[in-house]
Amino acid sequence: MIDLKIVREHPDLVREAVRKKHEKGDVDGILQLDQKRRQLLTEMEKLKADRNRASEKVAELKRSGQDATSLISETRAAGDRIRMLETEVGSVEADLGAALEWLPNLPAADVPDGEDATANRVVREWGKKKEHGFPARTHVELGDALGILDLARGGKVTGSGFFFLKGAGARLERTLIQFMLDLHTREHGYREIQPPYLVNRASMRGTGQVPKLEDDMFRCDRDPYFLIPTAEVPLTNFLAGEEVKEEDLPVWLVGASACFRREAGAHGKDTAGMVRVHQFQKVELLKFVAPETSAAELEALTANAETVLQKLGLHYRVVLLCSGDLSFASAKTYDLEVWAPGLGRWLEVSSCSNFLDFQARRAGIRLRRKSGPLDHVHTLNGSGLGLPRVLIAVLEHYQQADGSIAVPEALRDYMDGVAVIKTG
Repeated sequence: MIDLKIVREHPDLVREAVRKKHEKGDVDGILQLDQKRRQLLTEMEKLKADRNRASEKVAELKRSGQDATSLISETRAAGDRIRMLETEVGSVEADLGAALEWLPNLPAADVPDGEDATANRVVREWGKKKEHGFPARTHVELGDALGILDLARGGKVTGSGFFFLKGAGARLERTLIQFMLDLHTREHGYREIQPPYLVNRASMRGTGQVPKLEDDMFRCDRDPYFLIPTAEVPLTNFLAGEEVKEEDLPVWLVGASACFRREAGAHGKDTAGMVRVHQFQKVELLKFVAPETSAAELEALTANAETVLQKLGLHYRVVLLCSGDLSFASAKTYDLEVWAPGLGRWLEVSSCSNFLDFQARRAGIRLRRKSGPLDHVHTLNGSGLGLPRVLIAVLEHYQQADGSIAVPEALRDYMDGVAVIKTG
C-alpha cells in the first residue's frame, strides 16, 4: 500500500493516481481519519502525562500524611478516559487501514498518461511475422486435427474455459515449462521454488488481489483459502513479515504453477480456444531488490522473459502500459505480446511489473540496511512465460502445410529429438 506520509503530504498526487487508474480510493476520507487519529493520540498522550504527574503528587501527599482522595479520583477518571481513547484509536486505525487498502499504487513518472490500452506505447519489436505461404490455421483447428487439444471434453468435465491437452500437446506444454525453468535457473540466475496452490487471505492481501480483485478469485467455501491466480502470490509472500538484510539482496525466484482465475469481469472477451481460460500453467519470475536498483531490475527481468521468446523464434513486441491500463498494484509494467498467425493477433504472454514498495508494505517485507532505519524492499514480477498462450503461438507459428507442427530447435532435446508433431 501507499505510505500514509505520501497521502498526507501529497494528496493531489494520490488523487491524480486514483483518477488515472480509474480507481475509487477515498483520499479525503483517509485524510480525515488520519487527522482524527492524530487528534486522539495527542489527547491520549496529554492525559497520560497529566496522570503520571498526578500519581507522583498522590505519592507525595500520602508520604506527608495529607488527604489524596480527590486527586486519586481524578487519576482514575483519567485512566478511564485513556482506555476509551485507546479503543477509539484502534477503531479509527482499523478504518484507516481498510481505506488505505483501496488506494492504488502511483504510476511511475515515465508511464504514459492514457485512459485505456489504446494509449499503450510499443517500445520495441523482435523478429518478423511468419509468412506461411498457405492459409494459417488457428491452434484450435490444428489441435483438433492432430488430436492434441480437446475443448469439448474440457467443457463436459468442468465447464466453459477448461480444456484437455493430449499426447504430444500435453508433452509440448510440459516441455515448454521445463525449458523455461532451466533457462531462468541456469542462465539467468533465479532460484527455483515450487509454491503451494492454495494461500490464505493475508497472502492475497499482501500482493493486492484482495479486496480489490476478490470477485476474480476462486475461493474455498469450507476452508479460509484461495486458489492462486498466479505464483506471484505465494512467491511474494515467501518473505512476508520478515526482515531482509541489505547484503542478502537481490533475491530472484522462479516457480511454475497452475493458475486459477474466475475472469468475472471478462465475460465474452478473448474466448477463442485457449486464449482466456480459468485454469492454466505459468512460469513466474519474482524479484526482491533494494529500492535504488528496482528500475534497472525491471529492465533485466523483462529481458529475461524476452529471451524465452527469442530462443523459441517467435515474433513479439514489448508494450509499455499507460496509466489507465496499469494494474491496481503496479507502478510500471511492460507487456510482452507474441504474434499468433492463425488468430491474426497479438497475445499477451507476460506482464513484467515493478511494484516499488507497494506490496512489501502490505506484506510486511522490511529491509534491514547496513546503517540507518528500516526500509521496505521493492518487489517485481513477470511471467517467464505464461501458458497456454505461448503454446498457441508455437502451434500457429510452426504449423506446416500438411497440418503438422515443426518443433522449435530449442525444444527438440526435451522432446527426445522429435522434430515434427504429426499426431497426438
